[in-house]
Amino acid sequence: MSEYILAIDQGTTSTRAILFTHAGQPAFISQQEFPQHFPHDGWVEHNPDDLWQTTVSVCHDVIAQAGISAEKITAVGITNQRETTLVWDKNTGKPVYNAIVWQDRRTADLCVRLRAEGLTDKVRQKTGLLVDPYFSGTKVHWILNEVEGVRQRAENGELLFGTVDSYLIWKLTDGKVHATDATNAARTMLFNIHTQQWDEELLDILGIPVAMLPEVKDCAADYGQTSAEFLGSPLPIAGVAGDQQAALFGQACFQPGMCKSTYGTGCFMIMNSGDTPLLSHNQLLTTVGYRLGGKVTYALEGSIFMAGATMQWLRDGIKLIEHAADSERLAAQCRVDQSVYLVPAFTGLGAPHWDPKARGAIVGMTRDTGIADIVAAGLQSVGYQTRDLLEAMKSDGVKTLTTLRVDGGMVINDWAMQFLADILQLPVERPQVTETTALGAAMLAALQLGLYDSLEQLQQHWQCEKTFNATLDDETVERLYSGWQKALSGIKQIS
Repeated sequence: MSEYILAIDQGTTSTRAILFTHAGQPAFISQQEFPQHFPHDGWVEHNPDDLWQTTVSVCHDVIAQAGISAEKITAVGITNQRETTLVWDKNTGKPVYNAIVWQDRRTADLCVRLRAEGLTDKVRQKTGLLVDPYFSGTKVHWILNEVEGVRQRAENGELLFGTVDSYLIWKLTDGKVHATDATNAARTMLFNIHTQQWDEELLDILGIPVAMLPEVKDCAADYGQTSAEFLGSPLPIAGVAGDQQAALFGQACFQPGMCKSTYGTGCFMIMNSGDTPLLSHNQLLTTVGYRLGGKVTYALEGSIFMAGATMQWLRDGIKLIEHAADSERLAAQCRVDQSVYLVPAFTGLGAPHWDPKARGAIVGMTRDTGIADIVAAGLQSVGYQTRDLLEAMKSDGVKTLTTLRVDGGMVINDWAMQFLADILQLPVERPQVTETTALGAAMLAALQLGLYDSLEQLQQHWQCEKTFNATLDDETVERLYSGWQKALSGIKQIS
């Protein structure tokens, strides 16, 4: 009898495989890093073979750890770094160029031109996205136009396009299935999130042949079976979602108003908006949260650039701490209503400000200010930036935010999570299972295979390890947040 679900989590710097029990508990984990390639300033690439070989390696390793055969695995779920773009030959499987990573900025000039041609509103209305190099559409355009002979091959029907999930599905099924899910499709700038179809007008504008595109499926669906040679036995691929949406699902944010934030290097905050796609007027992204049984659940998403990276700077850049874990002990020495603000705009400001010229600053210091105050300000900056996203969501028509569920490496810091609850004036819930991205993919596969009958049944398996409730009074909270806004205003004037 099968015992596990295999989740493949293909990320930007590493690939992981996790065997989950049917109850959603991680049992065995394997992880392998791979190199990044930076051929020019602002260019970021991956060797597609690295993505594939690390996937094979970690899957074999995690099964070896468990001491089982593939017959003990019920299904495979896949989650992936979003927007990263591949084009490959449909007959040989050979990529025509390296994978262009979501961080890559080579198509910035093309995006400027598209915006100058008045396409901003059209793209936003159709896709919920901004015209930006972040998304896959302009990356495909670049490959077709800049790699010799590729456009003609694409127009001859010889080439396929896909994000990382689609590429892995194609490889795992030995070329039998060319598909993606609605969450990954929604990040391409080519997919109409209202009709749930590839958009012919946007494809025409970017010169992308429709024959290259994968079939778009629900997040829990039949994605074919892995080739027997992959793990020794064919396994159904039954769940797929982009990493942040997979985390939303893994956090069981199934009701409108439920929200999750992942605190890693940066922060991705996604809120379930139900069956209504809320068009943002504050430069948040309107996207697909998940799609089940043909029914779309939409989401609002905002990202901030510096979360854990701020603590890395305090540790490695100015060496105020020796280990990131030291920040909690130092912050505990400070009054939570201190007047020092650290604005971590080292690479500009993300949502909802989108100010690439802004630069970092520490303001509000006095003769009494010490290392502990600056470290505490670094932790508080994550809370303040999250509040900025929350305020933008409210401005976009979100009436009720019921809770914030958190995951990522930073959430082990109790002091930071308590301040987050205080400044948001919301309960902050930290789950027992923090591998929420891979868990989301596994639970989607479990849903497809009938191991769960409903989202309500899945919700029952989500368990909270600790809840942080707001303790600061309203006056103090608003005074602190007003100080943050003044600090932001100051650096914007300088930039």
